[in-house]
Amino acid sequence: MAISGAEAVLFDVDGTLVDHEAAAEAAVCAGFPFVPDRDALVRRWRELEAWAMDRYLAGALTFAEQRRLRISHLADEFGQGAWSEDRVDTWFSEYLVQYEAAWRTYPDAMPTLTTLAAEHGELRLGVITNGDSAQQRRKLAKVGLADLLESVTVSSEVGVAKPNPAIFQAACDALRMPSARIVYVGDRLRTDAEAAIAAGLQGIWLDRDETGVATMATRITRLTELPPLIRG
Repeated sequence: MAISGAEAVLFDVDGTLVDHEAAAEAAVCAGFPFVPDRDALVRRWRELEAWAMDRYLAGALTFAEQRRLRISHLADEFGQGAWSEDRVDTWFSEYLVQYEAAWRTYPDAMPTLTTLAAEHGELRLGVITNGDSAQQRRKLAKVGLADLLESVTVSSEVGVAKPNPAIFQAACDALRMPSARIVYVGDRLRTDAEAAIAAGLQGIWLDRDETGVATMATRITRLTELPPLIRG
């Protein structure tokens, strides 16, 4: 399905452009080297991350509180007992060093952005991302994407997070462009693609796992499928 009338293409960051899961896996395993079952450790870390982030996005926790909560749960569940807040913060500081060292783009990210820039020079490129502004901007710079992105909209700066339509509108306002002229691509069906559509953008779901779940959103399985869909 071709996309017509697009004047900007915005992307999610983690899970779409940057392989957050691989970086998180490397960091949590480095932080709990005594756990023999790495698969169980990583699986539980991802579950706790999703659970705590959902509470943060719902306004029940601050960003720091959700981080401390999931670390405390992980330590207790893997036999480390109750950790003090200072110990949690120290562990996270060490985790963050490992996490940032493991930041990598997906193999299809840079080729897609460079192709869009080369073949559709009129397109304006950017991101909409949930998270801490300083970390997300640092991430984009470190992996070499920052210079390709004109617009960066981060939930911590806007004050609301995806799937709230207000963050999509903030990105549209920053570009001074109507939402219908903006394409948004993300790896989470409801939080990214369907939320973007609800906010008036052209939402595209990056279904990297090829789940084939039914949706009204345009679906791709690799970012390199995107440039051929874009009409000038």
